Amino acid sequence: MTGSKRIYVLDTNVLLHDPTSLFRFEEHDVFIPMTVLEELDEKKKGASEVSRNGRQVSRFLNELIEHGNGHGISNGLELVSPQGVNLRRGVAVGRLYFQQRTTNGHGKADNQILSSVIELRDQNPDRAVVLVSKDINLRIKAKIYGIHAEDYENDRALDDFALLYTGSTSLPDDFWDRHPEVQSWNERGRTYYKLDRREDEDWHPNQCLYLPGDNSVELRVLHVDDTRATLVLLDDHSHANHSVWGIAARNREQNFALNVLMDPDVDFVTLLGTAGTGKTLLALAAGLAQVMDQQRYREIIMTRATVSVGEDIGFLPGTEEEKMTPWMGALTDNLEVLANPEEGGSWGRQATNDLLASRIKIRSLNFMRGRTFLSRYLIIDEAQNLTPKQMKTLITRAGPGTKIVCLGNVEQIDTPYLTETTSGLTYAVDRFKHWEHSAHITLRRGERSRLADFASEAL
Repeated sequence: MTGSKRIYVLDTNVLLHDPTSLFRFEEHDVFIPMTVLEELDEKKKGASEVSRNGRQVSRFLNELIEHGNGHGISNGLELVSPQGVNLRRGVAVGRLYFQQRTTNGHGKADNQILSSVIELRDQNPDRAVVLVSKDINLRIKAKIYGIHAEDYENDRALDDFALLYTGSTSLPDDFWDRHPEVQSWNERGRTYYKLDRREDEDWHPNQCLYLPGDNSVELRVLHVDDTRATLVLLDDHSHANHSVWGIAARNREQNFALNVLMDPDVDFVTLLGTAGTGKTLLALAAGLAQVMDQQRYREIIMTRATVSVGEDIGFLPGTEEEKMTPWMGALTDNLEVLANPEEGGSWGRQATNDLLASRIKIRSLNFMRGRTFLSRYLIIDEAQNLTPKQMKTLITRAGPGTKIVCLGNVEQIDTPYLTETTSGLTYAVDRFKHWEHSAHITLRRGERSRLADFASEAL
């Protein structure tokens, strides 16, 4: 190994997190310690996402060895991108090296990896050796030994979570004065505006705009290009006579959310907010209105990313739906609000519950792979615990006429090695913001109770 290129040593958790990480270091070389190969071998059995990723890494390594046509592994294998791995064209590729000598087998795996990195650094004094690991403690140990260590950041949607697209923005007080030539018209009971877009107006499709103050107005961007933008006046769901399945918006962001949830032209909606902002209630109310009243979708399918997502749920008794019921407390709580008819007493409530239950199906994420949902309203709860790869797997299940709604709170990520900037929910919000059939709303105000509001601020 000669030259000025860096050498990246990959930890096991990086490969299990993203099997394509082998090919993400452009012209630099990649080194895999023997301990990592042993840990991959231990993880390959099972039906979990981690096990599938472990087997995929092994297949990639085998393809690279076969591509070398028997040439010496000691000289390094060219990191040729396999089929199905999307890389930028024209990017130089490095070489893959393996640890040639095994360690003595004693001590923790982390310490053996550190030992191999120190040996590699001593053998290549003229090159920068970098340990890449998702494990914070291993990175701390490495820095104690003077080893440069980094987190794997290739799948990071953005550098700072505060920069994440919020889905709405306020307009300046002189907005209408800035746009003296505005075309407006009414069509099918909606009011539309077309205007020239200024350079400082960085709008996205289905972004919600509001003008605060006495002349308050709420708009949504329908179409936007380099010079022009088409806006539509939002429906006001804050009044009881314009509620959705009996649910009225209690704040501006909830009204934005109900508008995009009820729009059949928006196929993908992400709602992000802390506990108590009404994400699940709004999504269910809009789903019931469009399934039961408008008959736009055949049924509601609700699933959630459990902490053990991808693991076997066979230890719980009953059918798939009964096994998922303990995870679906949010659904039960919100149905009590939605299925509360004013007349009919307990019999009426029971009949309504049975009717709603027949149109709401609970499904496990374990069995989503390979399925196609036609004309369904799919709600994915706790989506912050999904990896970008799992998010892609779920969204690509959508068939014609299906709407997907992702709900989550990035402050409550329970999946190991996921952060606010690498969560699949953050990834989806950032990647879909330019698509004209998607919308995102960040809900800020809690609406549970004054007790919950005070607790979220004071505790």
